[in-house]
Amino acid sequence: MSKRDLKKYLNELTKEQLEEQILELYEKFPPVKVYYNFVFNPKEENLLQECKLKISQEYFPMQTKGKRKKPKMRRSVAQKYIKHFIVLGVDPFVIADVMLYNIEIAQTFASENIIKQELFYKSMFNSFDQALNFIISNGIMSEFKTRLIGICEEISQQKWQNLSDFKTSIALLED
Repeated sequence: MSKRDLKKYLNELTKEQLEEQILELYEKFPPVKVYYNFVFNPKEENLLQECKLKISQEYFPMQTKGKRKKPKMRRSVAQKYIKHFIVLGVDPFVIADVMLYNIEIAQTFASENIIKQELFYKSMFNSFDQALNFIISNGIMSEFKTRLIGICEEISQQKWQNLSDFKTSIALLED
């Protein structure tokens, strides 16, 4: 069904029929419920704190019963939250904050641990590039430029193997 056909169909419904359909969607499909719950009660700060906690636990897991869990370092956890926030229509400042936080917490981990997986560095560059493009496309560079530069400086200090990729991307800020 095309969007045009859907509009035509919805215009033919009475208000009561439309309300019934929306309620049915709300009950049947969890993403619809999540969306409406966010729209009517957008607790972005709570979502942000929950998200940051989950991301940090990927690198610094909590100890349970005296046992230290091994860090998983999964970029996918942050990516899932970022995608979810974009779908919900969360403020771009919050999304950009999460994108940069993900890189910063990974840098903190890398400063304390030796990371041999080349994929880690490539993944962090992809995250950086995605964040940079998102920030530029949303016109919020002035608010995040300092953090972006700080990330590159930390990468330089840690001597990441793909430092040149980061320097090439950050050069976009100077143009």
